[in-house]
Amino acid sequence: MHDAPTSAQLVAAVREFLETDVLPAAEGRVRFHTRVAINVLAMVEREIELGPSQALDHETRLAALGVASDAELAAAIREGRLDDNPMLAPFLKEAVRAKLAVANPDYG
Repeated sequence: MHDAPTSAQLVAAVREFLETDVLPAAEGRVRFHTRVAINVLAMVEREIELGPSQALDHETRLAALGVASDAELAAAIREGRLDDNPMLAPFLKEAVRAKLAVANPDYG
């Protein structure tokens, strides 16, 4: 719907500018905050790229557990309704993997 550049391209351009132009010239507190901004923009890039397919996969896995949302899943876990479900642990591992793929892929 929107013309080029895409939101992903805009985010990447800002991140690259911070990495190549700002970071080398920055010191102290500004350098630290520039690194934080670069990391945040990298996360946004990954979420734009991975988010839609991750959301669809997550909804599919929730449905396989018989719940419609994370809130419903949390309630089912608290109430012990999924204690004997062998799909719960793999579901939780995959949910954490998906979050790490966006937040910090080096941890995954």
